[in-house]
Amino acid sequence: MWPGADGEGLSRSHLLRAVDDSLRRLQTDYLDLYQAHWDDETTPLEETLGTLDELLREGKLRSIGCSNFSAERLRCSLETSERLNLVRYGCLQPHYNLAHRGEFENDLREVCQQYGLGVIPYSPLGGGFLTGKYRRGDPVPASARANSIQQRYFNERGWRLIDVLDRVAQEQGGTISQVALAWLIAQPTVTAPIIGANRLEHLYDSLGALTITLEASHLAALDEVSRVNNAGDLPKP
Repeated sequence: MWPGADGEGLSRSHLLRAVDDSLRRLQTDYLDLYQAHWDDETTPLEETLGTLDELLREGKLRSIGCSNFSAERLRCSLETSERLNLVRYGCLQPHYNLAHRGEFENDLREVCQQYGLGVIPYSPLGGGFLTGKYRRGDPVPASARANSIQQRYFNERGWRLIDVLDRVAQEQGGTISQVALAWLIAQPTVTAPIIGANRLEHLYDSLGALTITLEASHLAALDEVSRVNNAGDLPKP
């Protein structure tokens, strides 16, 4: 990130510089997908989308997507692209997993369905909570990440979700993380979750989700224990 007004955001000057820097770092002539990682309400949509359209016509970009947009801003962006005949966002990267459903399902999912957007969720395993690494009553590792997960998910609702995931994993002959990923893959609007791995065994475990086909009873049980309420994510006990 650079200092000054062009250090971040979706202005024309910043996008032109950021794309060229990415091309140079990756030593390539084009980017298959360029993501607007955060919305920028200080820059007109016409400026952002017009610049991205120019970069696509120049061959520097093949497609564009966005992340962390509200449903209203995503819809406005898509409508602006249609109105001005500009390239439009083809996919959304939302924060979405079994323990964090409300942010996507309450509003964003409908927009993605209406416009046929691909959906590539980030944090599909809840920062590690949905791997079974953390268990009720076990000591919590001393780290900022573990502390964040504890504050977000260590409650009766979260533990009930782990219990159901554990049961389904045993019946499926898989792991908790594989079942959590398989649930995401089974959602009609999801194209593919974005997985992360610090070690090869983590990658192999995540890829194992592709071998799991959840039964209707499993999907129903997971949906029931993780269904959102008006407040956002996991239901009240």
